[in-house]
Amino acid sequence: MTKEQREKQKFVKDFVKHLFDGDAAIFAGAGFSAGVGFVNWRELLREIAEDIDLDIDIENDLISIAQYHTNKKGRNKINQKILDEFSHQAKPSINHDIIARLPIATIWTTNYDTVFEEAYRTASKRADIKHANLHLSLSLAKKDVTIYKMHGDVHHSTEAIITKYDYEKYHLTHQPFITALSSDLITKTFLFVGFSFTDPNLDRILSRVRMYFDDNYKNHYAIIRKVKKGEKGSETEAEYDYSCQKQELMLDELSRFHITPILVNEYSEITEMLLEIEQLYKQRTTFISGSATEYGKYTNEEALRFIHKLSNELVKSNYTIVNGFGLGVGTAVMNGALEAIYSEPTKYSETQLIMRPFPQYQTGEKKLSDLWSEYRQQMIKFAGVAIFVFGNSDETDNNIAKGVLDEYSLAIEQGLLPIPISATGYAARRIWEQVMEQMPSPLERFQHKDIAKLHELYTSLDNTDIPLDEHIKTVKEILRTFNS
Repeated sequence: MTKEQREKQKFVKDFVKHLFDGDAAIFAGAGFSAGVGFVNWRELLREIAEDIDLDIDIENDLISIAQYHTNKKGRNKINQKILDEFSHQAKPSINHDIIARLPIATIWTTNYDTVFEEAYRTASKRADIKHANLHLSLSLAKKDVTIYKMHGDVHHSTEAIITKYDYEKYHLTHQPFITALSSDLITKTFLFVGFSFTDPNLDRILSRVRMYFDDNYKNHYAIIRKVKKGEKGSETEAEYDYSCQKQELMLDELSRFHITPILVNEYSEITEMLLEIEQLYKQRTTFISGSATEYGKYTNEEALRFIHKLSNELVKSNYTIVNGFGLGVGTAVMNGALEAIYSEPTKYSETQLIMRPFPQYQTGEKKLSDLWSEYRQQMIKFAGVAIFVFGNSDETDNNIAKGVLDEYSLAIEQGLLPIPISATGYAARRIWEQVMEQMPSPLERFQHKDIAKLHELYTSLDNTDIPLDEHIKTVKEILRTFNS
């Protein structure tokens, strides 16, 4: 493993920890929206520069270009340009969608567009949008995220921060935003994406935070693409060497503000890392699937004690449990989890238990079977792991619970790690047989793990000659292997 790979792996694990701690935040720059069809700053101002006989391709001080145009021709055309370029409906990128699915409560952006808003609507989450000072004194009830648009919003282009004068007076016109961002930089861990770090507002705010708190504030991360030979400004060997040196100095400067750079060769690596973050986060949430009207070779007491201990041990290992309160299984899952939570309420939390009982009869127009199908999908999407126990029903001819098999299909479809405890029999055994027959296919997203070791662990889940409780150790070892 290279140094860069180790740094990426360390970043992913650390950021997931901050997701669980509830202090992770995102700062998105213009580059983050460029991939969904919006122009970057240079293209936004191309026509503006032409109006005053300047070549945007050889200019670097873009806010001055906007100011020069305003000085000569007023601001109306710039306002219209912002509206024209950013008001069209753009489909969020996969990166926006991943962030919207994660439990990130704070997003800052310099972008005018509404892509984040659309991503959160798609994720059925409530976003509190703030692009003016007066918004900061108001709060949307039951919000999932607050999106701070520190440079304004496309639908209020006359107030957008774009000219040199806008930046010069920002500390006067937008002091509440500066205060809010300064506070977040002190208390949260930010991931900067799509950012060039040439924004004078951010530079001043970072400097101010460092001046006030010296080294006693949060560490942050920034994903930055390495300079590539042949791209604009790095066509020749000499230009490339110069660009590399300049980037190296910029990275050193970031460390002064407690920002750790994560270098990537291609922007597609951002998606890979975000997906890995989501996967690792969801793997700390386990969906327990099962139902039982009987327990086969085990007594009721043995089976219920096993289920109770399984959920108890998972909570004590800092996993969150999701369960649909299946007949003969759900009560033991809930009791085991709650016993662990209440044994040390300052260490464990009730948020580690998500119970979603199924509706039992139809009361509206929607068929109960259709409602169950939607309900299962919504329930399973919380998790990254699915554990299957028992799974029988006296409503089927073969005594196999169809609902548990359906949950397995959904789990595979949504990319969950399946752990069927075959020794409990019924649907769990049938699922185990499918997993073993297709091995290592069900684990194909985890090929960097020790597949041989995992095959041995999965094989042992079928052992009926050992006490049921012994399988809990195997489950925990499988989870340790995947989360290592």
